[in-house]
Amino acid sequence: MLHVAWHFPCCNANTCRRERAVKPVVEIVRTSDLVVIGFLQSLLENANIPVFVADMHMSALEGMTRIFPRRILVPEDHAAQARRLIGEAGLGAELRHA
Repeated sequence: MLHVAWHFPCCNANTCRRERAVKPVVEIVRTSDLVVIGFLQSLLENANIPVFVADMHMSALEGMTRIFPRRILVPEDHAAQARRLIGEAGLGAELRHA
């Protein structure tokens, strides 16, 4: 299982009183469509769901041929809410099976 250390953007290293949270994450979407990735990232962030786009910088290696799909990862405890939001946005076909 993959674990990610989440950084809270509202804090900086000097004032943050929260500990870095290391949580298991799940992949909910895998696509090469950069518009879908951007939309879903915005959708989830606006719902206060931590989101990590994995493989975002693979374009430097692939030359923007979209060979390597990007993956949207969310904390396991937010996965159900994220899946519901994506389904309500009409992009349920993009969801990975649980």
